[in-house]
Amino acid sequence: MITNDKTIEILKAIADRIEEQKDYLTELDNEIADGDHGVNMAKGFNAVAAKLPSMAGKDIGFMLKTTGMTLVSTVGGSAGPLYGTAFMKAGAVMKDKMEIDGSDLITALEAAIGGIKMRGKATTGEKTMLDAICPAYDAMKASIGDGEDMKTAVGKAVEAARAGVEYTKTIKATKGRASYIGDRSIGHQDPGATSSLYMFEVLLEHI
Repeated sequence: MITNDKTIEILKAIADRIEEQKDYLTELDNEIADGDHGVNMAKGFNAVAAKLPSMAGKDIGFMLKTTGMTLVSTVGGSAGPLYGTAFMKAGAVMKDKMEIDGSDLITALEAAIGGIKMRGKATTGEKTMLDAICPAYDAMKASIGDGEDMKTAVGKAVEAARAGVEYTKTIKATKGRASYIGDRSIGHQDPGATSSLYMFEVLLEHI
């Protein structure tokens, strides 16, 4: 189970990881887009971290929704609306929950993916965050379906997300700013898929 207190811990750890990796994320984004992914993500999650004390005692749905709304209002570029929508959609299906299990995680992730696809008009294979998130979701869902525990399931999600990030190096971008350079985007990994991988890694470390 992930409790509401644990959720605060995880959100803080995500903010810390993004801050640590912001220069690398910016470097990745510089290669195929406008070079602001790391800075924007760090700004957004630092704003989320600042709000965490006010979330104490609240339900997980509220925390995720607040995270999403904060990202939408503070993160520039496409990352704000996409990640913001993902967290808000996840928050909506976790409303009033003070703890969540593996099947809840799958439900939240499914809602998040739906939000990203709707907002970004994107699908897998287009060199976006979905190329890490969707394989992670599939691996987690299969693991929970096989009766494995949450830690095992999230571990498999991390492996799948990592493979997804590698996959983004092999394809050309057809969505977002990176699509402007077409075939020249091949050989570079997607920064959005990379920041998504960090979130799954942090989740695994804190379960």
